[in-house]
This record gives sequence, structure tokens and C-alpha cells, in this order.
Amino acid sequence: MHQTGFLPADGHSSQRPGYRDWLIGLTALAHEEIRTGLTPPFRQLPLPDAEARIAALSARVRHDIEILLYPRDEWILPRTHPSGAHVYDVVIVGGGQCGLTVGHALRQERVNNFLILDRMPAGLEGPWITYSRMWTLRSPKHVSGPELGMPSLAPRSWFEAIYGEAGWEALDKWPRQTWHAYLEWFREVLDLPVRNDANATGFVQEGEFVRVEVADGTCHYARKVVLATGIEGMGDWFVPGFIRDKLPASAYTLCTDDVDSLAWKGRDVAILGAGATAWDRGADLLELGAARVTLYMRRQRILTANAFRYLEKAGYLRHFASMADAEKWRWIQAIFTYGQPPTQDGVDRCAAFPNFTVHAGATWTDAEARADGRVRVTASDGTVADFDHLFIGCGFSIDAANRPELAPFADNILLWKDVFAPPEGQPDTWLITYPYLTRDLRFREREPGKTPVLENIHCFNYGATVTNAHSGASLSGIRYGLPPLIHGLTYALWMADEPEHFRITRDWDQVDTDPSPLAGHMWKAG
Repeated sequence: MHQTGFLPADGHSSQRPGYRDWLIGLTALAHEEIRTGLTPPFRQLPLPDAEARIAALSARVRHDIEILLYPRDEWILPRTHPSGAHVYDVVIVGGGQCGLTVGHALRQERVNNFLILDRMPAGLEGPWITYSRMWTLRSPKHVSGPELGMPSLAPRSWFEAIYGEAGWEALDKWPRQTWHAYLEWFREVLDLPVRNDANATGFVQEGEFVRVEVADGTCHYARKVVLATGIEGMGDWFVPGFIRDKLPASAYTLCTDDVDSLAWKGRDVAILGAGATAWDRGADLLELGAARVTLYMRRQRILTANAFRYLEKAGYLRHFASMADAEKWRWIQAIFTYGQPPTQDGVDRCAAFPNFTVHAGATWTDAEARADGRVRVTASDGTVADFDHLFIGCGFSIDAANRPELAPFADNILLWKDVFAPPEGQPDTWLITYPYLTRDLRFREREPGKTPVLENIHCFNYGATVTNAHSGASLSGIRYGLPPLIHGLTYALWMADEPEHFRITRDWDQVDTDPSPLAGHMWKAG
């Protein structure tokens, strides 16, 4: 359930009267008056003077930007398409936390001619107030990244402006709606150019430019493209084939669909998958009155340790991408084999209901639509059960052929399996299908020259994980994943203009020092 009534249709404004009330509405749980079970631990209201405090912080951000604005000169020579159309130096696809941070980083490098496209309406970018049902981010509250070293722009600065220093001390983890509100302010205070309701559907190389096609029939021209399309940006949410083939679409729902769990009040529901999103959806269904929820998980027992927490270290985050392929594979294969547990909140919320069951050690092998409207599920352990509805939380695929915008050249994207053979004892049929990217996260071609557009597309979605260890789909990875991307983008733009800059430098004759005051002081012979 999402609430965007406060946001003006043409943008976002924390300076508009009513911002505090909007925040209160945004952070409220949907159907709170009828919801049962546990309640979120953080229930503070914004300070009474929150609007004045955020106005002061916004002014401080703009002042800090002015202080840090060096070098100041524009340096990229403008291009124009043969048709006369505007050409952007960079088009960023995706206006969530990753795409916004890429835009901020480009601004710091004096690359101002860029555009961010997002398929969602203004105010609905990212998962936080659409399909997400978790209470909080799982990252520690002090995580940073989007601010790129500017303290006044940091998440904590915004939070303390709204809830005060005592509020920060009381906070354990960021509520997802509050994080979304921070990103809205981040976009506004930086005045980032975002075009909403713009679903990028294709990339076509036209001479030296990329034509970025949009679903509404419009297009934009760019020299470089960045994919900041999140966790499913290199594939799609996965649904087992027998579910798609044997069941009507009305019989199942993805855990990542933006649907109201209240629709299944009094119903008997099964969930396939044990990732955090599946647990959160299960909790939401139970809290809104589902008669019974059964969660099927492949593993025999619930994971308890999270090795990702140990790896939030500068050494790993900074230097993974510089390691040799064999070293990268050893790390990433071990981490993903170990897996990531559900959040404690997700477990506790589900455990609060006696009508919740974990069916461990079993996946589904078959499904059948029954004449009475129910669905019969056959599990891998031989059990059979009937349910009113199914939810699918099986994660996502890594397959560019599943992305309409990438499908035309998916078969020519170089993958890890094309260049690397996993050592004995380190197999992984999923990680090996990730794209094998350059150091600056560009796609490589299997057959060089066949699809030249790939040279100009940088992959900063979850597809960067094996090459880079982190991506824009991971909040903890933005700080360290971004520099190689920005270096690659700006280096390519610089080298394209370098001959002209050299010519201008070589012929430079602008007077910097006027020697005329020395006219009477020059030594003369004799």
C-alpha cells in the first residue's frame, strides 16, 4: 500500500507545508487499525519543528555543495544528434537509491548533462513503499553511501533533522518508509533530473550515440548508459515452469507484487521460498487475517548466521574487484552457498501466529488447479496439500533474455561461464551465468563487434555482483562499487574530447599575468 498524496505531480518538496503530516502518513502501517500480531519497534513521530529543521539542513547541503564545487568548469564538449535532438552524456536507467547516487557522483565530476529514467510514477521509485513488506532495512543504521562523503547529505543528518538526536540514539534499523522519505529528500535537495513514468524498453546504437527507447514511444539519445535497475535488473523474478504452465495467473502471486495482503483474509495460503521477502509477505498475510500460512523451504533448517555482516569491511568492499578471477570466485561462491538468513523481524512476526507453519526440507514439484477453485501442491518430500492461493518467493533469474531492453543482444553478452571454469569443489550453476564485466562495469561481447551498443552500457544492477562483489542493488556496496563506474564513464568521455582539449591548451593565450607594471623596471644593456 502506498501513499503519495503529499507529493506534487511534477516533483518532490520537503519545503511544502504539511511535510511533517505527510511523513506521519507515509510511515504508518497499512490497515493499522485492524492489523494483529507484533508492532514495529520504532514508533516515534517527527519533531514538532521538523519542517524548519529540514529546511535548515537543505540550505546547509546547498551551501556545502557550493563549498566543494571544485573544479567548477564544465569540461565535456556538447554533442547534437544529426536529427537535431539533444544528446545526453549519460542516461541512467533507474531512479532508486542507486540511480540517484550515480547522478550525484556525476555532478561531483562536473558531468551535468545526464538524465535519470524511472518506470514508476514520482514517489514510487524502488521497493520501499510498493511491494516491500519488511519493517526495516536489514543494513545497520549507520550505513552510508549515497552522500558520497558529504556529512550534511548523509542519511543520519536527515534523520536527526526529522526525529532529533535522541531519535537517532533510539533507532535500531531504518524503517523502510523512512528510508524512502530520505531518498525523496535526497533527490529534491540535489535537484536531480528524473523523468518518471519512463520505462526504458530498448537500446540501439546509432553511430556514436545510443538511442534509449521508452515504452510510450519517445526516445532519448545518450553517449553512455548506466543500468541502475536493482536486484532483478539482469533477469526477472523466478517462477517455476510448472506453475506458469499449469496454473491460471489468478492462482498465484509473486511475493514482490505490489498487492494488498488483506485480499487473502480468511484464506489458506502457501508460500514457496524462504528468503526475507517471502517471510515478510507471510507476516503481512498473517497480520491481516490469513486463516493459515504455510512456508515451504528447500533447506532442512533455517539459517542463523549471516556472513555478509562480517564482510562489511573496507578491505573486502574496496578490493574484491581487484582480485583475480579465481579469488573472486572462491569468495563469492562460498558466500552464496552459505546463504543469508531471514531477518529476525520476519521470523518473530510469523512466529507470533499459531496458524503459521514452516514446511522445511521440501520444495514443490507439481501444482494442479482444482475444480473447487483451490490449488493442490505436491512437494518434493511426497506430501500433498490444497490451498486457496499460492505466493512465489523464489528469488530472481540472471538471464538478460528475460529483460525486453536487453533481449536483442542477450546472446552476445559475455558471461562468467564463457571465460572461467570453477575449480573442483566450487561449483555453482547460477553464479556462473552472471555477466563478465569490465573493471568499470561495462558489458563485454562474446563476439566482438557484433553488438557494439554493449560497449556503451554499464551494468550497476545486481548483475555486477560476481565481478564487483557489490552493486547499486546493495546499499552497503554503493560507496565502494560506485568509484570504478564513475571513473570509467568520465575517462571515456574525457578521451573522446582529449584531442580538442589538447589543441585548446596548446594554443592557450588568455592573459593570466599582465607584465605592463614592470615597464620601467626592465634591465637594459649599456
